[in-house]
Parts: sequence; structure tokens; C-alpha cells
Amino acid sequence: MLETIDWVIIAAYFALSLGIGLWYSKRAGKSSSEFFLGGRNMPWYLAGISMVATTFAADTPLAVNELVVQNGISGNWIWWSALTGGMLTTFFFARMWRRAEVLTELEFIELRYGGKQAGFLRGFKAVYLGLIMNTLIIGWVNVALMTILHVMFPTLSYNEILIYTAAAMVITALYSSISGLWGVAVTDAVQFLIAMSGCIILAVIVVNSEKIGGIDGLKAQLADKPWAFNFFPSVSNNAQGAAGTAYSITWLTFIAFVGVQWWSSWYPGAEPGGGGYVAQRMMSAKNEKHAIFATLFFQIAHYALRPWPWILVGLCCLVLYPDLAVPREGYVMAMNEFLPAGLKGMLLVAFLAAYMSTISTQLNWGASYLVNDLYKRFTRPVSSFKSEEVAEKHYVMAARIVTIVIMAIAMVVSPFIHSISGVWEFIMECGAGLGLVLILRWYWWRINAWSEIAATIAPFITYAVCKFGIEGVLVKGAELVYWQNNKITFFITVIFTTVTWLVTTFATKPESDATLSHFYNKVRPMGNWGKFTLPANVGKPGYLVLCWLSSIVMIYSTLFFIGKLIFKEYSEAGIYAAVVVVAFFILRYCSMKTKVLE
Repeated sequence: MLETIDWVIIAAYFALSLGIGLWYSKRAGKSSSEFFLGGRNMPWYLAGISMVATTFAADTPLAVNELVVQNGISGNWIWWSALTGGMLTTFFFARMWRRAEVLTELEFIELRYGGKQAGFLRGFKAVYLGLIMNTLIIGWVNVALMTILHVMFPTLSYNEILIYTAAAMVITALYSSISGLWGVAVTDAVQFLIAMSGCIILAVIVVNSEKIGGIDGLKAQLADKPWAFNFFPSVSNNAQGAAGTAYSITWLTFIAFVGVQWWSSWYPGAEPGGGGYVAQRMMSAKNEKHAIFATLFFQIAHYALRPWPWILVGLCCLVLYPDLAVPREGYVMAMNEFLPAGLKGMLLVAFLAAYMSTISTQLNWGASYLVNDLYKRFTRPVSSFKSEEVAEKHYVMAARIVTIVIMAIAMVVSPFIHSISGVWEFIMECGAGLGLVLILRWYWWRINAWSEIAATIAPFITYAVCKFGIEGVLVKGAELVYWQNNKITFFITVIFTTVTWLVTTFATKPESDATLSHFYNKVRPMGNWGKFTLPANVGKPGYLVLCWLSSIVMIYSTLFFIGKLIFKEYSEAGIYAAVVVVAFFILRYCSMKTKVLE
């Protein structure tokens, strides 16, 4: 149980969060651009930290803990594989998002497309992403916090846990609604430092405890599970998938993770071509250079710097709680067992910080869609007010109200979410195949609004057919296991969606010359733009590709270098360090040729 010092730390943290919100409230009230984009004046380091903090939700350490307990270190490839798409965003899209000068990702739709179909797509996505998908995401983060509270305070009833979760969300909604993006980003930075410090402290204490005996003791106690320390999964024809065995995945699953998922699937925070809150942070940056550096910092911190404290605790849980029915709970059990008074409160604050940084961004981001792309676009346009100044103050007030409304709806939805992995699966499946359109709309003039509409709707059709038709009726038993292990549904959805939007593209008219010319001249993209192409905009795509590839190698090698250093495997650490240096110089040379980091 928590002691007085723990409660003092928690209260001080809540007071600090509200204080930051109040400090930025006046600035946020100036205009919708200030409220949603911080006046487009955010430095790269603050925008980058805010991205990292948002992806560090309350469920993240628990999810990584579960992956490590079940599959060893290599189980993390399920999310490590998204780096490829993340670096694509850094070098190919960050600059263009900033150039577009739109308030939201969805406003971009009517910059790139024209006609009633573009307006429909923008309005539909405002509701689908800003309300439906957003409340699902907030709901699963709420479920994660409830799990933490349940393990830390086993005497609490479900209703009491729900009340405490609601209280945390109300505080988050309050500072989000009054402070706008600047307050959210500054609070994110504080919360990220608290959260990561807490996780590092926990990892150090648990690893060096008497029950583990340091890194050498950990390796000795897991000598019968050498697979737990493998950085790469073995690839076979049949995945074993059982805890306590060497982790392997099928070839089809490996291809899905590494070769297909990063460019084909829409997923919050890893949208192909950028999008969501990542696009919001890029658009809020001071200029194109700050947008690129913010995104680059995000990828480095997200993939290379954050995971090891969580992974170490996960490995320790293999020793401490080998028969735990719910592996993700091991992380919180380690907190309860090893942390003294004061530090226990700090770790709970760390989880609250991780929770609140994600929720605050989701609330601000969701409100931006519902206000800017639905209410302002279709109900109360600027022209319906006496002046633009009056309109902007009205939109800020609307944003604050909508923030509270989203919070209330999410709290109603949360108790009905019983499986976080189930929500993940639903989101991944219903976005499979959409990603290629989100990438190509920047590079190919022939993509039109109907292409994106078809790519958005098609995955839902395939998902319903596969889940309720094929898996529900035709595929059973061992066949169903094979079907799921090999990601057959995912491949079917990607193929069906891709064929659907391609057929739709060529069966419908392209966007008007006026629309395409305006977009091209404003954003100045590379790629196939036909008669609109200007020689000055062709650029040096070969060097950009080398920037992309070398940065991927650099970040993965940094990740593995840190891991080998921790496990005292110094010769292999030296090899990875050398690869990091070589990849960095290649990146530096290519960036100078393209001036992408200058």
C-alpha cells in the first residue's frame, strides 16, 4: 500500500500538471491555430519529446513486459518493424506536412482533392478518427491504467478503480482544454522525464536485487531459456508461440511485419506518410527544418532509447513470476515488491504521467478534427461571424467543450473494452491496405478522393467477411490457428483493398488541373506529377533513399548496441557501435547532398 510520502508525490504531480495548463491558458485562447498547433512556433525538441511521450502510454511498459515474458527480447519486432515507415515520414513527408500549412491532417484532404467527394471524406474521417477511433484508443489506455490500479491496490473494487481512472482523466481533460497544444507539449516533456526516470529506477532496483543478482545473475538464472536474450526471432514454417519455448514466427508473419505492414497499414502514431498527432506536431514546428528534426528525434528516442528498462524488467519477471497467468501484470507486481515508500509513489506517478501524456494528446488531436474539420467546415464557417477574431475565439471555446465531451464518451466506452489486444487487432485489420494511398497521394497526380474513400472503406468489408464469414464458419481448429499464425486475414485485406482503390482510381476522373496545380505549387512534392512537374522540384530522390536506409540501420544498431552493452557482450557491442558510426556518416553525407538536415 502507499504511504503518506507517496500520496504527497502524487498530489504534487497533479498540481504541477494543472499549473502548466493554467500558465498556457491565455496563449491557447488567442486562436484555433494557437490551441491546436501552438501558433506553428514549436521548437523541434519539444515537438519531438511530445511525440515520444504520447506513444509512451500506461499500457506500453506492460505490453513490452508481456512480449518479453512470452517471446523474449525478439518479441518486440511486432512494433520495432514500424521504424521503416517512421523514417520514411522523417525524410519524405515531414517537410511537406509543414509546407502544406493546414491546421489538421484532414484539412489536407481538401488541399489535395476537390469536389463534394473531398468534403465527404473530410467530414467522415473527422467523425471516424476524431470520435470513434479516438475513443477506442483512449478506452484501451484507460483499461491499462485500471489494470495497474487493480494490481497495485487489490482491495479496491472495480467501481472504485473506475472512479480513480475517471478522476485522472478529468484532470487531464481540464489542463488539455485550457492550455491547448503548448500546454500539452510542455506537460508531455515533464511527464516523459518523470515516466522514463521511474522506469529506469525500477529496472536498476529489480535487476540488482538479491533475487536477480545483477546482469550476470539474470543470465545465469535464465540459462535454460537462451531464447529470451535473442535480438532476432527465428523464422520457420510453423510458429511455436508458447511461453517457455524459443520464439519463432512463420515466414508469412515475418513478411507481414517487415515487408508489408509498415507501408500498408494505418495505425495511430505509425501512419504511412505521417498523420494523426505525429502530423500535428510536424505542422506545429517552427519551420521545415524543425519538423524534420522533431520527427527524427522521435524515431531515435522511440525505438532506440526507451525500450531497455522495460525489457530488463520483463526478463526479470521470467525469473520472479514464471507461472504468472497474466504476464503483463508482472511489471506492476515488481513495482509492488521492490520499491520502498516514496519510490513507489514516484513509479505510480510515472504511470500516471505516461497515461496523461497520451490522453491529453488524444483529446487535443480529436477535438481538432471535430472542430476544424466538422463543425467549422460544415456548421459554422468563418463567414458566418462578424469578424475572424470573433470566429477564432468561438472555435477555441468549441474546442474546449469538445475536449470535455470526448472525455465523457471515452469514459462510457472504457468499461466495454475487455481486450486491449482485441482493439489493436481491430484497428490494424481495418486500416490494412490504406497506407499505400496515404503515401502515394503525395507523389502521384492520379490519386483522387475516390481512391482514398475506397481504401478507407474496403478493409471494413474484408474484415467482416474474414471474421464473421471465413473464420466464423469455414475455418476451424488447427486451420484457424494456421490462418491466424500466418496473418492470412491481413494479406487478404491488403490485397483486396489495394485492388479496390486501384480499380476505383482508374474508373473515376482525376482531380481538376486547378486543384492539382494549387497543391503542387504549394507543397512542391517529388514524384510523378505529369504536366505539373517543375525541374526545380525533382530533387535528389536517390540521396533521400540513402538517408532513409542509413537512418534505419543507425537506429537499429543503436538499439542493439545499448542492449549488448547492458548484457556485457562487449565485442558485439563494438561491432554495432561501428555500424552506428558508419551509418551516421552516410546519413550525414546524403543529408548534405539533399540539404534535408541543413
